[in-house]
Amino acid sequence: MKVIFVHHSCFVVEMEDVVLIFDYFEGNRVTGYTFTGVLPVFDKDKSIYFFASHKHQDHFDMNILKLAEDYEDIHFILSKDTKMSPNFMKKHGIPERAKKCIEYVIPDKKYEIGKVTVKTLRSTDAGVAFLVKTCGKTIYHAGDLHNWKMEHVGELINGKMERDYRYQIRKLEGEHINVAFVVLDPRLGEYTDLGFSYFMKNVEADYVFPMHMWQDYSAIEKYKQKCDNHLYTDRIMDIEKENQVFDMDNLK
Repeated sequence: MKVIFVHHSCFVVEMEDVVLIFDYFEGNRVTGYTFTGVLPVFDKDKSIYFFASHKHQDHFDMNILKLAEDYEDIHFILSKDTKMSPNFMKKHGIPERAKKCIEYVIPDKKYEIGKVTVKTLRSTDAGVAFLVKTCGKTIYHAGDLHNWKMEHVGELINGKMERDYRYQIRKLEGEHINVAFVVLDPRLGEYTDLGFSYFMKNVEADYVFPMHMWQDYSAIEKYKQKCDNHLYTDRIMDIEKENQVFDMDNLK
């Protein structure tokens, strides 16, 4: 299994027969940022699965649907809030075939799609988080499911946010996750690692990739220095740049 950090919250998980791509968007879509990640060209014989956790511009790009012309066995597993009308897709050059390859998903459901089993969690922001099982592996992608605690909103809202986040994460109890992609957003200041830390302490995951860092990867080392439990920190992957490749089979 190979993991590619494309950019922001976009990761590729490539296995022998299956490729999973989470929350891809073209790098110039977000005002004020230039993301440089690019998607590899995949083997035509592989089954390709694109996931979009919600419709925010840093998580979804409708142009992924144009790749339906390049791959025979391709699937788009999209949060229902991304749904587009047939006329809208036609206007924007989305091929007719793509429409037959889309599965719109809602929170708290289980789906069997081709070679993958997908369970969805309800995001604390928009859309869903994904728990995907395929090829004997279990992959978790949080989307924007996070404890978005903010100084200016008050304890009433922050308290509900924390309860909602913990409630969703507890749904992962009993799951052995091989690879997890979890929010660590430095914009939250002193609360940056609040949700990330809760995940590390309460979910059994072999390897955890921080994400949603807005090209500031310093939060990873800051968390590791703050946390003195090597059982947590040894599982955290060090992301340093876009287009970074991780060979999971060679990790201890």
